[in-house]
Amino acid sequence: MNLTIDISRVDNATILTLAGELDAYTSLELRETVVRLVEEGVRSLIVNLSKVDFIDSVGLGTLVGCLKRSAEHGGTMRLVGLNPQIQKVFDITGLSKIFDIHTTNEEALKHVTPAAAGNS
Repeated sequence: MNLTIDISRVDNATILTLAGELDAYTSLELRETVVRLVEEGVRSLIVNLSKVDFIDSVGLGTLVGCLKRSAEHGGTMRLVGLNPQIQKVFDITGLSKIFDIHTTNEEALKHVTPAAAGNS
């Protein structure tokens, strides 16, 4: 299965809507997209996982790396729309304590501030 990444800008945030599988075969595309956006000055990322039906350890590691890269550049990264199976993986691994996880894009957008948005 492939991973598609749809990029949109809403208010002061850049939303990445992922669809498909986030695994060892597809994670590089997400990593490269986030690196490019952060280098372009995006400071507020929202990653919507509502259309992701599978994630493996490489996918989890990629999300952690993206969070770290964003934070190193003064930005934030929030996750949205985890299905129950993926939420369980985040809970078991302890990643739900590291990431800001929201139910909807609208909920995540309420936490975006102009200062955190940068050049998005």
